[in-house]
Amino acid sequence: MGNWLNILKAILFGIVEGITEWLPISSTGHMILLNEFVTLDVSPEFWNMFLVVIQLGAILAVVVLYWKKLFPFNFSGGPFIKKHTFLMWFKIIVACIPAAIVGILFDEKLEELFYNYWVVSIALIVFGILFIVVENVNRGKKARIRKLSQITYPVSIFIGLFQLIAAIFPGTSRSGATIVGGLIAGVSRSVSAEFTFFMAVPVMLGASLLKVIQYGLSFTVMELVVLLAGMLTAFIVSIMIITFLMGYIKRHDFKVFGWYRIVLGVLVLVYFLIVG
Repeated sequence: MGNWLNILKAILFGIVEGITEWLPISSTGHMILLNEFVTLDVSPEFWNMFLVVIQLGAILAVVVLYWKKLFPFNFSGGPFIKKHTFLMWFKIIVACIPAAIVGILFDEKLEELFYNYWVVSIALIVFGILFIVVENVNRGKKARIRKLSQITYPVSIFIGLFQLIAAIFPGTSRSGATIVGGLIAGVSRSVSAEFTFFMAVPVMLGASLLKVIQYGLSFTVMELVVLLAGMLTAFIVSIMIITFLMGYIKRHDFKVFGWYRIVLGVLVLVYFLIVG
């Protein structure tokens, strides 16, 4: 019974991961909060690894949905190498360098310093306010960058700096931070979202690989089942959420997510102040 309960909990975490990874509302913040109420019966070391590696399922959803845009080779006639796709990947890699360096050098220290409800709450609120402010400032303005190919290297680096903020402070939301960075840089909502999705692929792969190496490959059968259950669920839910979000932002702005973040941040802060 205990094993089945652990698998069901992993599925629940996969649902939350799949929803919150792509909506700009902080997956880490929600996972930390959910863990206060639904705790996996695993070691602290496995939990820290699970929290990151479950994102691989979400990555696979991006790869499946955007394979034609992500794969740089052409086997159906025409030029073998899709130059514009390679250029896009170079820009993505440039954008990911700051967060990658910080993650490799200071991953454990950042977890020790910032993985707590104070930081998560404040990050939720601050970036929620920033979403609302940026959308109000951009109201009525036409975005300068309306295609992925129009994103320059300076814009990539600028967006990458916002991803760096998300890498340091849990609750910021990687997708939320990079989308805000894109909007400030004059990128349209849909292109900001797509670029954010694509940036997630190398970032999450690298972070997951680092966590697996740190944990080692000595999984028990149950640990492996729990991890795969969470990843598969995150994949399925991510497919639905990404499709929903891209349809939603064609007709709406991001302010609703800003208000949600503010309310959630306040609730998290109040909850932990009450329970101590």
